[in-house]
Amino acid sequence: MVMQDSTPAISQSAHQSGILQSIPALARYAFFSIAQGADASTLQTALKRLQSAVDGKTVVAAFGVQLVNALSAQVPGLREFPVLTCPDGLVIPSTPAALMLWLRGSDMGELANRTRTLQRLLAPAFDVGVVVDAFRHGDPEAAHGRDLTGYEDGTENPEGEEAEAAAFVQNAAPGLDGSSFVAVQRWLHNFETFESFSTEERDHIMGRRLTDNEELDDAPESAHVKRTAQESFEPEAFVLRRSMPWLQHEQGRDASGLMFAAYGKSLDAFEAQMRRMAGLDDGITDGLLRFSKPLTGAYLWCPPMHDGQLDLRLLKI
Repeated sequence: MVMQDSTPAISQSAHQSGILQSIPALARYAFFSIAQGADASTLQTALKRLQSAVDGKTVVAAFGVQLVNALSAQVPGLREFPVLTCPDGLVIPSTPAALMLWLRGSDMGELANRTRTLQRLLAPAFDVGVVVDAFRHGDPEAAHGRDLTGYEDGTENPEGEEAEAAAFVQNAAPGLDGSSFVAVQRWLHNFETFESFSTEERDHIMGRRLTDNEELDDAPESAHVKRTAQESFEPEAFVLRRSMPWLQHEQGRDASGLMFAAYGKSLDAFEAQMRRMAGLDDGITDGLLRFSKPLTGAYLWCPPMHDGQLDLRLLKI
């Protein structure tokens, strides 16, 4: 499906380039909250330090409603992640964050050291909360990585100028033009449940064959591919997925799943997809929910770049 968009492609220097680049070998998602007692002046000082330290390539920065409100600023289009309740009672949670840093690289030691450096820059205005380590799974030379279930992730991603049109605000006011909105969720997979399904049942949950990634014509309406077919929405709901598997050892066993991230020129496309996955459109929930559940959900705004640093004019910096 070719997206119709006559707007010119924005320059590479206008946005945080890590959003468009391929999934890295390793990554960290560091979520920060506003420290108790931190006022607007303290926040601005910390963000000025962060502004020149984030290159948009090895570190992608994103800001939430809590921070924007604390600065008495406005980012048109930014809102909090909604709590959604599926017909069967499953709740899609909302877990707002003030600030998220997506650290990208190939050496976990380097990512750990970079996290500490950024944490120092943000103190005492921000406290680091959850830090999730993620990685690319599958053939490193392939166009897309894989989820831990083995299925390819991001098959339907737009490419080239279509990816830019889907992921970034264009032809808007200075400070907003070149920015992106991101929906982030940490999904926990139940592999005991997933591995109890037959090969055919797994393929029907996904809507694709694991062996060749071909879409199945006879997949049920609950198949993930059908729930999220971007061209099937009105208007079309194209996003740029940059999801990565995560893994951590908890209470004597591995916990793992997918760190889902969808970048868009607005939050509307993702929200339309999530509502359909939750069964709010037609009562049919996404087959993924049979073995995987979202633990978190946050909307954030990724500012553009200007002269090699974050353009934070909308945040009054």
